[in-house]
Amino acid sequence: MTAEQIPDDDGIQVEDMKAVRREGRGELRALMRAQIQIGKSRREDAPKPAAPPSPPGHRPGAWPTGTSPPGPPPEWSLPKAAWDAAVRHYRNTEHFPDQPCDCGNCPPEETR
Repeated sequence: MTAEQIPDDDGIQVEDMKAVRREGRGELRALMRAQIQIGKSRREDAPKPAAPPSPPGHRPGAWPTGTSPPGPPPEWSLPKAAWDAAVRHYRNTEHFPDQPCDCGNCPPEETR
């Protein structure tokens, strides 16, 4: 059944239901699909709200003019010796867990 076969008021009348019952389930499905299509065609898409305008001179994806990304994290400013000791401690604990650590930061074994 197509939209042309349904009256303009597209209300399902008693005669329509009698005809559908005589013709079977396929006709009911066709009638309901036609009703859905008619309803969808009547809907109007909701107007989308206008996006706020970009500030003048704005480049998409760029930091706003006069600003910059944050600097490096504070732990990057640690001295090289501290990094080396931390790496040595990590390697000792991962690869030689049964031996005392020689990183220089760990307390002696007897005080642990």
